[in-house]
Amino acid sequence: MTLAYWCVLAAALLPLACAIYAKKAAGFDFARDNGDPRAFLAKTQGAAARADAAQKNGFEAFAPFAAAVIIAHATGNASQTVVNIWAVLFVVFRVLFTLCYIAGEARLRSMMWAAGFICVLALFVAAA
Repeated sequence: MTLAYWCVLAAALLPLACAIYAKKAAGFDFARDNGDPRAFLAKTQGAAARADAAQKNGFEAFAPFAAAVIIAHATGNASQTVVNIWAVLFVVFRVLFTLCYIAGEARLRSMMWAAGFICVLALFVAAA
């Protein structure tokens, strides 16, 4: 399995980490609150609410990234090194995006989102 494919797995797990953080930060009780965790998270505020929003954005960003990595591999037009570099950068920017989101750093968060999006575009261009 290539490094880029491992990055797809990392990107798939990142929203889960956000959800765990959001629930812990808000005092989620699995025995009491697990019947309707979305309702619980909808009532959160501060860092917990921002972590929940980062989780949702992570799921939104995942599909285009995964598609870009798969397409870059499938076409064979991009070198494996190029695909790996863009995939690793995407994951790095998504982690930074998440940290900025939780910290409430809106401008920096937006810059990290844009950098991650550029990585997805670069993967598609490399595949062309």
